[in-house]
Amino acid sequence: MPMQMGFRWYGEGNDSITLSDIKQIPGVTTIVWALHHKMPGEVWEKEEIAEVQKQLAPYGFNMDVVESVNVHDDIKIGLPTRDAYIDNYIETIRNLAEFGVKVICYNFMPIFDWTRTDLFHPVGDGSTALFYEKSRIHNDPKEMAEYILNNLHGMTFPGWEPERMAKLDELFEAYRPVTKEKLWENLKYFLERLMPVCNETGIKMAIHQDDPPWDIFGLPRLLVDEESIGRFLKMVDDPHNCLTLCSGSLNANPANNVAAIVRKYCDRIAFAHVRNVRHFENGDFQEASHRDCDGDTGILEIMKAYHDCGYEGYIRPDHGRHIWGEKCRPGYGLYDRALGIMYLLGIWDTLDRYDRP
Repeated sequence: MPMQMGFRWYGEGNDSITLSDIKQIPGVTTIVWALHHKMPGEVWEKEEIAEVQKQLAPYGFNMDVVESVNVHDDIKIGLPTRDAYIDNYIETIRNLAEFGVKVICYNFMPIFDWTRTDLFHPVGDGSTALFYEKSRIHNDPKEMAEYILNNLHGMTFPGWEPERMAKLDELFEAYRPVTKEKLWENLKYFLERLMPVCNETGIKMAIHQDDPPWDIFGLPRLLVDEESIGRFLKMVDDPHNCLTLCSGSLNANPANNVAAIVRKYCDRIAFAHVRNVRHFENGDFQEASHRDCDGDTGILEIMKAYHDCGYEGYIRPDHGRHIWGEKCRPGYGLYDRALGIMYLLGIWDTLDRYDRP
């Protein structure tokens, strides 16, 4: 079975892109979905999941991959209340399994899910893309959070829930005693609680790397390079403890060789995000088109690594540029991600034809 191409969709009434639009992109079989109205820690009820299944069915899409079932802060902090929230997470896993879900993408980043300083930075060709200006991250996190929330135009983003962002002072205070080692311990505790139900249901927990892959605002980040990924997989050595391998998150640090990481850990990659990044000498970076030569991530080598390893998991284009005047959720327009899919499938089809032993 070849790799399975997916497309992230934010749901009816919450996305300018329709399922009909996505159906017209060749090769897409999986809708990467979520219940975006759910707060971290809440149980995803069967009736809500069934509604998504009903929406996807006429188009022939599967709902195998969920991104994201967000982890409650009390679990990350390690508070006594965490067990109740983990129980809720386990109930959600069981409910998702009843509808054929196979992979849950999640992250364990404190407070902020991902960090950018400009959501619509000019690329130079008339398009815009997400941008990270290193010098601005040393300032007040509230300024960055307010900028992002004010530019989502009423759309939701997992990890940027306005209800949570309104309590930034409280969150930073709660995380103050959480060292990097304590965060590792809390992640281990969480996964060890989940693995029995994952083995029972067959669902793989696929952690997303921290974005960007370094500490920000004094908050520890764990999944940042090949070494930390190895530590994570050994820490809970179970085939259902897996990776969402994100090329863009890892390659924000140009020292990370994503293709080498794919080759080393391919058997534990349940879900692949492919995104291109262009680096600047001062440490800034900007997201680019998926075309290999437009960035520094090594898209061709990454795809060849997946192909050489016989990867049969799920994959999706990650953040795209905003092109042709499209008004869309930052990074998640239709046009550039569709172009990205065709580029990635073109590489894969070429390797299938000419690179078989």
